[in-house]
Amino acid sequence: MGAIFAGILLRAGYEVEVAGRSTALTPAALAGECDLVMVSVPIRDTVRVIQEIAPLLSEDQLVCDLTSLKVRPVEAMMESKAQVIGLHPMFGPTVSSLRHQTIIVCPARTGDDTLSGLLAILRAEGAECTITTPEAHDRMMAVVQGLTHFVTLCMADSVRRLGIDIETTRAFTSPVYQIELALVGRLLSQDPALYADILQQNPYVPEVLSACTSAAGDLSRIVASDQPELFREFFVADSRHFGAWAAEGMTTTDALIEYMVNR
Repeated sequence: MGAIFAGILLRAGYEVEVAGRSTALTPAALAGECDLVMVSVPIRDTVRVIQEIAPLLSEDQLVCDLTSLKVRPVEAMMESKAQVIGLHPMFGPTVSSLRHQTIIVCPARTGDDTLSGLLAILRAEGAECTITTPEAHDRMMAVVQGLTHFVTLCMADSVRRLGIDIETTRAFTSPVYQIELALVGRLLSQDPALYADILQQNPYVPEVLSACTSAAGDLSRIVASDQPELFREFFVADSRHFGAWAAEGMTTTDALIEYMVNR
């Protein structure tokens, strides 16, 4: 992700220097000489790295992080004298551009000119910026990331426990199953440490997963009851909550299925 933002800043006309485990230049050496310091390291290392460089930063500098959590990194950055803006790109490093990609922006201590300048750089790349607080961000990520990845991993592990051969299922597949299988494959092809951190380091995830497991238990009991009316009540309650998004989901997946069939 750091490489993507290095490219963004280069295209905006800035000189960019990189410090990391494979460079002779250390983060501490770099921190004191840059107008903008951007921390892009694994979630578990983010606070530690910020704490190492925070004493070296001045009020004339801006420090940002790019991690999937915001409360603890922003708190660590606030221990410096620098201006502070937490960032969370809601996409992976394989994207071809930032067009229509969401970036969460958490201004913690910054002047209006600094914030507007950073937003202008990101929006010039086509990014859509959502401004929020670190706590609101982490609460939302417990659902957007935590719940999503938890359910996907549960599907993968259920198939494994049942001893189902993935290739065999392809002869019986539906378009929706293909989409679900693709999501499972996408997650499992990546670094497990990333998903461990997303699920284990966010303090709001346990509450979300408690709701998920409770829902799964209720639905399991309803299915076992063989009472269609109970199932209908469960289904309709969720359909009402999702409202127009249910119809939009049908439209989106219809377009995706059409693309899959005709590619």
